[in-house]
Amino acid sequence: MPNILVIHGPNLQLLGRREPETYGTMTLDAINQQLENLARELDAHLRIEQHNSEGGIVSLIAEAMDWADAILINPAAYTHTSVAIRDAVAASGLPAVEVHLSNIHKREEFRRHSFIAGVASGQICGFGVQSYLLGLRAACNLCSSSHS
Repeated sequence: MPNILVIHGPNLQLLGRREPETYGTMTLDAINQQLENLARELDAHLRIEQHNSEGGIVSLIAEAMDWADAILINPAAYTHTSVAIRDAVAASGLPAVEVHLSNIHKREEFRRHSFIAGVASGQICGFGVQSYLLGLRAACNLCSSSHS
């Protein structure tokens, strides 16, 4: 059973109310419930965290090195600004899947660059909650690939 750390970055606790035309109307709790439901199907264990601070996310990634098999991360605004999160993902040695609800490549120019993508196993964006669910499937697949 793979252990997956799910990290939601800054402002994602506002989902459902924040810019629904961009992020949809689903709340973070509803996304987490869908992730938990899929994790049961995939026989995976999730630890789900949401942090608004960069340091909190870096600490979560460092702690995950002791127990997690993979990371599923939506770094949100830190995608485009955080070398610290990028370095934490790289240093962890864990496979990471970066996800975004919106298609960051179709948005403002500054949102089109991800510091995380270069150290992640892959990136899924633009599919709303399905980005997370596809990302969880990918993370579990990466775990089973590394154990075979």
